[in-house]
Amino acid sequence: MRLLRPRPLDLGPFFETLAERDSPTVVRLSRPLDLAPESGREWTVPQLAELVRETAAALAAAKVRPGDHVAIHKRNHWDYALLAASVARLGAVPALLSSQLPPEALAVLLARLKPKLLLSDRYTLALGVGRPKQRTVCLDGPAPGATDLATLRGGRIPPVHPRRDDDPLVVIHTSGTTGVPKLVLHSTTSLVRRITGFEAHRWPVTSVRPEDTAASAVSFAHGRGVSWTLSALWGRPRTALLLADPEPELALPLLREHPPTVLEALPATYQQWQPQAGGGAFLRMRLFISTFDAVHPPTVREFLAASGRRHPVWMQGWGQSETGPLTFRFFTRRSLARREQRHPTTRDLGRPVPGWIALRVVDPATGRPVARGVTGVLQARVPGLCQGYPGEPDRWTTKLDGPWFNTGDLGSRSRTGRVRLLDREVDMMPDASCVELEDVLHERLPEVEEAVVLWAGAGRPPLPVLVTRDERLDPGRWRHAVRDLPPLAEPVLLGWEALPRTGTGKVRRHLLRDRYLAGAGAYGSGRWT
Repeated sequence: MRLLRPRPLDLGPFFETLAERDSPTVVRLSRPLDLAPESGREWTVPQLAELVRETAAALAAAKVRPGDHVAIHKRNHWDYALLAASVARLGAVPALLSSQLPPEALAVLLARLKPKLLLSDRYTLALGVGRPKQRTVCLDGPAPGATDLATLRGGRIPPVHPRRDDDPLVVIHTSGTTGVPKLVLHSTTSLVRRITGFEAHRWPVTSVRPEDTAASAVSFAHGRGVSWTLSALWGRPRTALLLADPEPELALPLLREHPPTVLEALPATYQQWQPQAGGGAFLRMRLFISTFDAVHPPTVREFLAASGRRHPVWMQGWGQSETGPLTFRFFTRRSLARREQRHPTTRDLGRPVPGWIALRVVDPATGRPVARGVTGVLQARVPGLCQGYPGEPDRWTTKLDGPWFNTGDLGSRSRTGRVRLLDREVDMMPDASCVELEDVLHERLPEVEEAVVLWAGAGRPPLPVLVTRDERLDPGRWRHAVRDLPPLAEPVLLGWEALPRTGTGKVRRHLLRDRYLAGAGAYGSGRWT
């Protein structure tokens, strides 16, 4: 009898390991996998293990060998994680690239990777994004210039290729809010043993339990898609819900049919769902999780109110692709209750995990640590730090200060060690926080679906860019909302689709600055982006 280990140990045979443990989890999808479009929307763990094995055999038939880079660039769906496992099973290195990358950014990243193979789907290939030069396999049928994956199936299933813990495991990339994103290389040690292994422990409140219905609605092309898969499925939930598309009409039917108890979603996705939060989909929720970006108090309040539980919890995580999670903060209905002359904020990110994560604040000009309460650049010392930026070794070196990694985020720490996050250093403005101003605007103007405040240059008031449902805002309500705030310019009003975003829903502020504030530039240095 094989010993059952307490945590996930390897990405390649992960689903086989789950099957050996007799995992009862049923996976339900918002739409069929692009990897297996004819196989429906419901999967058991043994079926997933077989799909990963068969896909690995097809990739071996495509001459993928240990150490090769295999780029995955397709529509957002959970099969990013399944493909990553298939590639890793062969000893090759999957590189997950978001379909939301601009063509010029995709071309740069592919040039840095030099992949042996590119995996895509008909939808993405039909867009002609960059017309990749690499040999391409189409996952869901014939496509011009690509090999149909179906023609490679049916071969002998290769054995799992052994991999040392510190060998390259997977390449992911950062969100790319300031331009071309950075490629990030993780090993089994950093991503599986440390980042995911820590999360896969049975922690109170935050761990997925066997009785849970655990749902994820993130960008599966980013590292979180892999780490969520490993940690959540290791918890053996009764049901796992995977939502490929954030649009309410596509995502919410699955959540209403199988109401989740634990949900992780992008902040931008929560905002899209917010008007329909009270529709019954979130009635059983005990734990909401948000990562990737700032989430505003009215959004958190709305979803906590939608739960039928007595004490639902919202967990906000702050971290980066290079480091994994750095801090956690829990919100309850009471902690975000409105009070006179008080604006609840989600800028307080809590504390780092004692004995696991170390944080310090340094002066951006000198690099020297500053006193508690003083604003500076946040640096982290973590056990799960990535191995570097493929193709950009000099850029990686500038992010390191001995054992400390420069996050590029601006903030401070209180006397008790709590982290207060202000802005990305490149997006900062003097004597204020863009994100805190945005919190207040969301609080006072419920009709605003997204607020973005941009520094406009010396001698000019900051520019608010506001997303409203009909691209309108009552001037009187605007004047009342900003009555006691620092002077702001008249807002630019946009629709949701007009706001430039990354694959993780983050706003590309530099594009807005170029569009509406040509020549203003940024106040921050951008040295650590």
